Amino acid sequence: MVVRLSRYRLLALLCGVLAALTLTTPALATPSALGTVRSDAAAGWLARQLVDGERFESIFDGVAYPDQGLTLDAVFAFASAGVADTFGAQAMAWVSRPDIRDGYIGDGTTEAYAGATAKLALAVTVRGGDPTDVGGVDLVARLRSLQTPAGRFSDRSAWGDYSNAFSQSFAILALSRTAQGVPSAAGQWLAGTRCPDGGYPLLPAQPTCVSDVDATAMTVQALRVAGRSVDAAAGLRWLVSVQRADGSFVNGGGTPNANSTGLAAQALRDGGRPLAWLRARVFLAGLQVGCAAAAANRGAVRLDGGAFDPATAPRATAQAVLGLTGTGYAQLSAASAAPGDPVLRCR
Repeated sequence: MVVRLSRYRLLALLCGVLAALTLTTPALATPSALGTVRSDAAAGWLARQLVDGERFESIFDGVAYPDQGLTLDAVFAFASAGVADTFGAQAMAWVSRPDIRDGYIGDGTTEAYAGATAKLALAVTVRGGDPTDVGGVDLVARLRSLQTPAGRFSDRSAWGDYSNAFSQSFAILALSRTAQGVPSAAGQWLAGTRCPDGGYPLLPAQPTCVSDVDATAMTVQALRVAGRSVDAAAGLRWLVSVQRADGSFVNGGGTPNANSTGLAAQALRDGGRPLAWLRARVFLAGLQVGCAAAAANRGAVRLDGGAFDPATAPRATAQAVLGLTGTGYAQLSAASAAPGDPVLRCR
């Protein structure tokens, strides 16, 4: 008797095989002796790297500077993994301080940065807060004031306009979770930046449109919530077309890495591409530091296949967590997150 499997049954079987592969990567690469992928342990490791349990810092020429952007990436990772809620609350309290907040988004008068304002507004919403009152600042109103007639969200600063695909995408994602929703012109402008191959560039209006993995991963998530599913689908097809055989992604001709793969994986699952997501997840699982490593490093995600680097691991881990869980920015919520910072339990 010939048994004919429906394409849905075949899809389920393939998903099962890929999921099994995720659980059987080599012992040195997997996060525990049992071989299981632990996004919660990755987020737990990330939480323990926060300075004073509240922030990340960047060191330049021996001086420590606040890194609000990476701190917010950690907040998203905690929500995605459903852990480290205490750390997420402390991080948001720190980044909402007037001096720290304004050093990131600008004072609203002489400087106002669209991407930073949008990213902070989204993080506040993910944490269950009110983005219209962050230390007395209405982030939503400020963000809307930065939208140009063409629909682009641009910086207002004497230093120049640094807005890009991330700025526009975070603005759309943040506004999608407000009562007024996304201005139609914002999605239309972003869709109009698409390259001929279907991907999206980091910077618009360049002499040659060059699709960027990270920018496309952000853009397709924003286009979906802006109601532009056809434009998002083009970006998703491009992402699938440039995925490497091992499931990874490379941005700008570099090395396959957790940052780009994490963002792409998040977009792929959010956009309904489960097989491509699972392949990316297998790659990310292979970068997670396991029980053969020093206890302090277990659970972290390495940037690439090289040695563990504590300088690059926090950002790599934050973005890898998003890819491992596959929860899109539009759905992130810390509402049910547990308070602690899980660790890998090794035999």
